[in-house]
Amino acid sequence: MGKNIAEKIFASHRVDNPFGDIHVIRLDAVFCHEITTPVAINDLVERGLDRVFDPAKIKAVIDHVTPAKDSKTATQGKILRDWANRHGIKDFFDIGRNGVCHAIFPEKGFVRPGYTVIMGDSHTCTHGAFGAFAAGVGTTDLEVGILKGVCAFHYPESIKIEIRGSLPEGVFAKDTILTIIGKLGVNGATNKVIEFCGEVVDNMSMEERMTLCNMAIEAGGTCGICAPDMTTVEYLWPFISDEFSSREDALKAYQQYCADPDATYAETITINGDELVPVATFGFKPDQIKPVSEMSDTRVDQVYIGSCTNGRIEDLRVAASVLKGKKIKDWVRGIVSPASPAIYNNALDEGIIKIFMDAGFCVTNPTCGACLGMSNGVLAEGEVCASTTNRNFNGRMGKGGTVHLMSPASAAATAITGYITNSDIYQQGGNS
Repeated sequence: MGKNIAEKIFASHRVDNPFGDIHVIRLDAVFCHEITTPVAINDLVERGLDRVFDPAKIKAVIDHVTPAKDSKTATQGKILRDWANRHGIKDFFDIGRNGVCHAIFPEKGFVRPGYTVIMGDSHTCTHGAFGAFAAGVGTTDLEVGILKGVCAFHYPESIKIEIRGSLPEGVFAKDTILTIIGKLGVNGATNKVIEFCGEVVDNMSMEERMTLCNMAIEAGGTCGICAPDMTTVEYLWPFISDEFSSREDALKAYQQYCADPDATYAETITINGDELVPVATFGFKPDQIKPVSEMSDTRVDQVYIGSCTNGRIEDLRVAASVLKGKKIKDWVRGIVSPASPAIYNNALDEGIIKIFMDAGFCVTNPTCGACLGMSNGVLAEGEVCASTTNRNFNGRMGKGGTVHLMSPASAAATAITGYITNSDIYQQGGNS
């Protein structure tokens, strides 16, 4: 019987099957940031186990609060910094070189088809866009990964989501994944891998696929995953050109991680991309969605464009195309945070930063701070934010604040009117 993508990766990385459906797999990379990793570091030190399995396979970044906002966050950064220096972890991205983990690690070429990746961060599922198995884990699993280079998982069942046709103009990857979460519910993919496929996915850029996979966790999924193809190869080519004689050879090698035609799934869902519309969340769960057109009476105090979901250059381009030549509403605080230095530089070179600033946006350094209500855009009680982030939990961006998730295009249009707004009243284009 054929295998799906996750099953193929598990088969190639399994080192033990101690009992039942528990499988210990070899890790290709362990990613770390300064919020969750210091707890693991301190515990390993206390146990006399201050070692790493392979410093070349550990990638670390300070990204959640950067620069540090107080003594506590400064200490967290110092713990990670000292640990990286102590163990010769060369891929450590400190202040000035750092970016949002799930943006900077892919753009550095740290994720490849067939890889297994863990991190103490729930949105590690983003990296499944490359045909990898990537999962967020707790402190104990992170410690074992750092120390031994392995992690134990239940054998993954997969849900296949086939998105057919094409997306209408003005509908983006963010609208697509929010619609899918709305269908699955926040627990609909618990302990499962969501495998995305179909013509819409085939035609997506790597950035768009990362947006899809990033929010698999919001439906309870362990990982989101896309089959590797020539789009994947082209994105990775600067990093893999020494390993393969041609792009075609790379594609042939990576296609071993594509699902077999007779692969089986726990569930198969078909979505007609042509029928999708721009959507936004309401309430306090990611599966509570409505068409943006039905939320035009919702006034906002802040618009945030950034995060590991939608802070990449394609996202900024789309938002800038809506904002160009316009001003945001005088009561709106507009904040944009390019997700990495490379993205920031590209946005500078393309004139995108100027468009945001001319429109009235505050442009910040790369950081996760606003997304989880830690810095750079925290809401006051009773305030409302239109955001391109991934979670609208009660108080997520600040105690008593409300978050409405949407695409960068819708967020930009909302900043102009001060109310949740369809971007197509200004300008359409692209599918980020």
